Amino acid sequence: MDTKKLKSYRELIVWQKAYKLVLEIYKFTVNFPKTETYGLVQQIRRAAISIPSNIAEGYGRKSKTDYHRFLSMAYGSLLELETQYMLSIDLGYAKRNDIIDGLVKEVGGMSYRIMNPIQCN
Repeated sequence: MDTKKLKSYRELIVWQKAYKLVLEIYKFTVNFPKTETYGLVQQIRRAAISIPSNIAEGYGRKSKTDYHRFLSMAYGSLLELETQYMLSIDLGYAKRNDIIDGLVKEVGGMSYRIMNPIQCN
């Protein structure tokens, strides 16, 4: 990770996309049944918040190893979020959301490529 070129984690495209994902998840869960306020709503929001938070924390550690470790945690939270998102749809709490689908795919792909760069000689 070359942190000299970036002034802030906010300049990371993967963080920007993950942050947008959190905002979309909050909108997505706003009309869930009240019985899910302390269940699925809380879980899905926590998983979503964890993604940009871990990206930011990893960036702040200023070490490639730590950045990758925190990015790995963010990726795990993304998979957790995706599972909860699918469950929400299957339970009929909300309909599939194209914006969320796209952001999950983008953040997942970007995270994977950062953690597994192609080695060129």
